[in-house]
Amino acid sequence: MRKQFGMPEGEKLVNYYSCSYWKGRVPRQGWLYLTVNHLCFYSFLLGKEVSLVVQWVDVTRLEKNATLLFPESIRVDTRDQELFFSMFLNIGETFKLMEQLANLAMRQLLDSEGFLEDKALPRPARPHRNISALKRDLDARAKNESYRATFRLPGDERLDGHTSCTLWTPFNKLHIPGQMFISSNYICFASKEEDACHLIIPLREVTIVEKADSSSVLPSPLSISTRSKMTFLFANLKDRDFLVQKISDFLQKTPSKQPSGLGAGRKASVSNPVPESSPAAQEASEQPSNPSSQCGGRQSTLPQEAPTASQGLLRLFQRNTPVEDLGAKGAKEKMKEESWHIHFFEYGRGVCMYRTAKTRELVLKGIPEGLRGELWLLFSGAWNEMVTHPGYYAELVEKSTGKYSLATEEIERDLHRSMPEHPAFQNELGIAALRRVLTAYAFRNPTIGYCQAMNIVTSVLLLYGTEEEAFWLLVALCERMLPDYYNNRVVGALVDQGIFEELTRDFLPQLSEKMQELGVATSISLSWFLTLFLSVMPFESSVVIVDCFFYEGIKVVLQVALAILDANMEQLLSCNDEGEAMTILGRYLDNVVNKQSVSPPVPHLHALLTSGDNPPAEVDIFDLLKVSYEKFSSLRADDIEQMRFKQRLKVIQSLEDTAKRSVVRAIPGDIGFSIEELEDLYMVFKAKHLASQYWGRGQPTAMRRDPSLPYLEQYRIDATQFQELFASLTPWACGSHTSVLAGRMFRLLDRNKDSLINFKEFVTGMSGMYHGDLTDKLKVLYKLHLPPALSPEEAESALEATHYFTEDSSSEETLQQEEREGTGNEDVQEKKGEERGTSPPDYRHYLQIWAKEKEVQKETIKDLPKMDQEQFIELCKTLYNVFSEDPLEQELYHAIAAVASLLLRMGELGKRFSAQPSRKPRDSAPREDGQPALSSPQDLARELQPPAAGDPQAKAGGDTQLGKAPQESQVVGEGGGGEGQGSPSQRLSDDETKDDMSMSSYSVVSTGSLQCEDLADDTVLVGGEAHSPAATTHRGGAVDTEWSISFEQILASILTESVLVNFFEKKVDIGLKIKDQKKVERQFSSSSDQEQSWASG
Repeated sequence: MRKQFGMPEGEKLVNYYSCSYWKGRVPRQGWLYLTVNHLCFYSFLLGKEVSLVVQWVDVTRLEKNATLLFPESIRVDTRDQELFFSMFLNIGETFKLMEQLANLAMRQLLDSEGFLEDKALPRPARPHRNISALKRDLDARAKNESYRATFRLPGDERLDGHTSCTLWTPFNKLHIPGQMFISSNYICFASKEEDACHLIIPLREVTIVEKADSSSVLPSPLSISTRSKMTFLFANLKDRDFLVQKISDFLQKTPSKQPSGLGAGRKASVSNPVPESSPAAQEASEQPSNPSSQCGGRQSTLPQEAPTASQGLLRLFQRNTPVEDLGAKGAKEKMKEESWHIHFFEYGRGVCMYRTAKTRELVLKGIPEGLRGELWLLFSGAWNEMVTHPGYYAELVEKSTGKYSLATEEIERDLHRSMPEHPAFQNELGIAALRRVLTAYAFRNPTIGYCQAMNIVTSVLLLYGTEEEAFWLLVALCERMLPDYYNNRVVGALVDQGIFEELTRDFLPQLSEKMQELGVATSISLSWFLTLFLSVMPFESSVVIVDCFFYEGIKVVLQVALAILDANMEQLLSCNDEGEAMTILGRYLDNVVNKQSVSPPVPHLHALLTSGDNPPAEVDIFDLLKVSYEKFSSLRADDIEQMRFKQRLKVIQSLEDTAKRSVVRAIPGDIGFSIEELEDLYMVFKAKHLASQYWGRGQPTAMRRDPSLPYLEQYRIDATQFQELFASLTPWACGSHTSVLAGRMFRLLDRNKDSLINFKEFVTGMSGMYHGDLTDKLKVLYKLHLPPALSPEEAESALEATHYFTEDSSSEETLQQEEREGTGNEDVQEKKGEERGTSPPDYRHYLQIWAKEKEVQKETIKDLPKMDQEQFIELCKTLYNVFSEDPLEQELYHAIAAVASLLLRMGELGKRFSAQPSRKPRDSAPREDGQPALSSPQDLARELQPPAAGDPQAKAGGDTQLGKAPQESQVVGEGGGGEGQGSPSQRLSDDETKDDMSMSSYSVVSTGSLQCEDLADDTVLVGGEAHSPAATTHRGGAVDTEWSISFEQILASILTESVLVNFFEKKVDIGLKIKDQKKVERQFSSSSDQEQSWASG
């Protein structure tokens, strides 16, 4: 497979299937290969070959459908085309695997998490030869995710196995069939009938596991007892002995925590949940019982304290009015509490409670104020994490106290916007608790950090639980129940918004068209979903929706949202603009009331919307919930997860398109490329970055991508990846010298020296080669042969020569750069000092620096430092290589040889002038040999005129006299040059004339002005008498360090040769090169010739 599609060794095949690819209306029978990062198809039928490669990260749509044209097919869409595959033997299995792989790719785009094989996955005793290890790994992942989502278990819980069985339910005296699931810390049961019974038994609660006596009525029974004196009886187990042994093994690994000297714990307090028989849980959650002393602790100035409250803030701030004095509301609340206590008696209390349709009924009728915190913890699964991580929250608070970051600044800004109308958050007690919880979570999960709306949700959690309980509820919300909701791009909320729009089309098609026309879908769904209606509905009403959400999940929020639209359909259909529609919905939501609430009413910020002559009628929240279940209860959790996958593809690809447009807009307008070319370059650049995550896990690009960074900085490439892109996109093909030139270009672009460049830097380098006039392109080449582009290894003598140019602009720039670096170091030290302090840093200084960097500084040719002899030699070598693949290479060689000879002489003359004790104007400076100085360019040209080609001294093996020039050695290129006598045509007929040695040799001999010597790796141009190798090797330091040439001199010399001018002025279309690169990187559909060329690429 790798050979067929040109994949590297790092690409892993997951599975392959026989199917047909529909090319037009003709099916091509072949094989579909699914790898971790690509979808590939190959067919060879009747002499015609079809080959496809699609990256999973490019997939925008993946669905299974059936039409008359494509019966039972799988559709795969990318930005470029639509692909249809059909005639599968098992289309369900294939589609499920494709979904998993596409999901992994979207996760990679979202948070830079690629696929890592699960090393802890148990290996089967007899592995199936047709199922790869990766396929088993992905199947296990899917089962684990489903298991954790069904029972709201922690994210690191792994399913070990499951088996069919029956569970004896004492509340209705029945044996309910279902499945038993076993993992390292839990035994769970789910009935076949969805609402019949769910059960979660933590192994930390188990005291006895024993095999009961079998009978015809109860075959293979298994009894499990817990510390809460509850016994669960399972039967009809297929392999009971193995199951008991497995549970016993897990129990031995379960840590035992026996408390000592603890009181009754929190069981007596109905406001604080606890599995009543869990000593470990009591130890983990034993709290001070005196709220007043705890208040003092909260306001303590000692940062190492991690205070926690013994109860929710609601109890501290509401009036102590007896329930009996509240009349009908109090009686209703009392009845709710009695109903729940009866339920606890029949179905159990705590984690091991039987969860049935009766439980849902009670939740829909409303959870009593005193039990709300306990049941939220149990239904969300937060209780399990809290009791298994005792002291974790206190440690986080201690570590995060006094730490400043962008997240903490945003938290401070939003603290007083969190339910400001509630008395609990009108004083420092509630504000301090909210600050600690949000900061602790930002410290725990820096990927999310802090997102707006988290403060509103957390403030409500604090009303009904302690700080630690609110923290773990927030963990459950952000990491399990509302995945990806609170990251910097609110992807999860956008995904569920897409589901909401899809459900609106299905249930309310007429209203859906109007909503799209008005453009209100985005506005309403984000504000409703992110805060679970807490910010748009009166507090007493929205908290009832939160009750149902913790039991049912996102399904309830979608149902209620549909019910709200349905209730306002007529008014919305008559709306003329978005503002009118938002006003109608706002007035409706503000009048959703909870007539059963015993808490004092909290003023709602949207009250001003209801001002007017005709306020809308009040709507009871329980009636709204009832309607939502009656009309829209057909929603199932599995269907929602399927829709989430479909919408996630759309949302993430849409965000990627937005990122692309943002990055392209950030590119300066004078860069030269069109918008289309920039977008194509961005896709090629991004594909190269993602390749490091596919096959280069150890590379810095794979380790350093941070989705929280600005779009421009998210995708970056290293030197190796840049070299590959440079070789395929550069207009200056240099043969074997290309990698050297690419390395220099990378060092020139990498200004911050982190060995990575972003897209803007990449495009700047490409633009320098493609756009601008002769001067601009020569300027790029010139810079590539000066530090920092020229590495110390390539120009050791050039670094030594800097000490001699005391009056050069280069030395001035060096001093200025040192001053800037010194200032930068002071800034870094100041910044570190600020970070060590306890006050937030002052960013004004950095904003000023940023503003200065944003100022456009025009660089002129006079700003460029002079080039020494060795740097000039490297430049000549590069030019020889650049011309090697040009149709006019002969003429170009002649021209550059003449220019190089002229510049060498100029450098000699310049050195002679600079060596005089008193610096005089160049036009009147006398020559060292006593001759008058050259007074005009014509005199200079005559002085530097090379001897005729027929000169007997102009031969490859002898010494050449260059007029009256000093006898100095000049290095121009690598490789040996002396190849004896011969005509130019004879040399060019040989294939080796295109390498560095033969090019240098040919160009030197053809000028008749310079002599070529073979000295190890360096080609040496000698003017005057021959020098020994020891005298000319540049490692020996014999290269002339006083010799220098300026950019103006090089430019003026090249302008004398029209063939060189035409070469650099020639326009090259980058579009064709991008197209070829995209074929290699992304996807292609080709004949065998194209296939071979792609594989070789």
